[in-house]
Amino acid sequence: MERMSGSVKTKFSLVVVIVTLFGVCFVGCRSQLTTDFYSSTCPNLTTIVRKQVLSAVKNEMRMAASLIRLHFHDCFVNGCDASVLLDGDDSEKEGAGNKNSARGFDVVDTIKSAVESECAGVVSCADILAIAAKDSVVLSGGRPWKVLLGRRDGLVPNKTGADNLPAPFESLSAIATKFANLGLDMTDVVSLSGAHTIGLARCATFNNRLFDFNETGSPDQTLETNMLSDLQTLCPSSGGDGNKTTALDRNSTDLFDNHYFKNLVAGKGLLSSDQILFTGDAAANATKSLVESYSNNQTLFLVDFVKSMIKMGNISPPNGSASEIRKNCRVVNS
Repeated sequence: MERMSGSVKTKFSLVVVIVTLFGVCFVGCRSQLTTDFYSSTCPNLTTIVRKQVLSAVKNEMRMAASLIRLHFHDCFVNGCDASVLLDGDDSEKEGAGNKNSARGFDVVDTIKSAVESECAGVVSCADILAIAAKDSVVLSGGRPWKVLLGRRDGLVPNKTGADNLPAPFESLSAIATKFANLGLDMTDVVSLSGAHTIGLARCATFNNRLFDFNETGSPDQTLETNMLSDLQTLCPSSGGDGNKTTALDRNSTDLFDNHYFKNLVAGKGLLSSDQILFTGDAAANATKSLVESYSNNQTLFLVDFVKSMIKMGNISPPNGSASEIRKNCRVVNS
């Protein structure tokens, strides 16, 4: 092989360094979420998703809450990688936090199909979940935001993680710990709980408060009496249907506003995990003032909610996790 001169060798080395740095930047840049990630590869993405979410919400208003919840439950297990959408024996759908409650998978299928028709093999299911959650908030009356994009889809579900999602029966300190483990603070706990300003909950998620709360033989004393009576009729202590539903935000079921926090102040939080934000254990000292602030200032809540949604959407899968752009959100590519 012919020897290179000193100047040529220097130039060659410089080229190698530049190419190497570009390669590192390329990998790094793709791992960073940006608002314009699909500007050239799928420029109509947000319009496509919004159209399908609008259709789904028009058909069933509750779907807005369901799509927000899917994004939440996805990001809290394995990071925001659409693992919650995978079918199979070890599916997160079968985890305690999702079984018989997580819904909207068919809507995500419809959105994915519409996206694939225009931009095949380009857009991740994880990004579709993030956009659909934002659209669901906006269509319910909440504030818009620019969704950061560039996520990839995980290959492995985590049923154990879905078994340990924040639960409606847990103490505030336990819930706060689960949030903190993912880099989310107490403001995030309260503001993201505000997503319960829309949607419904099943009797099975709150009937622990109605008759024998914490094995006291009495109902939860923090539950407002008229609401308690209504709920006891809906969800009797025996012979009832645990799948019957009622509004998470009493008297404001479908509007994304601060009424949920007004209800907490009035003792009308539906889930135990809702009401403890205002009347809970010692950890509530860090959340009560926020509940009061949000109940008095809707703008503050809506702004903080957007900040927390963006923060939650940045939860990354574990380092080294294999990923792809799924063609079908329910299964990994063959």
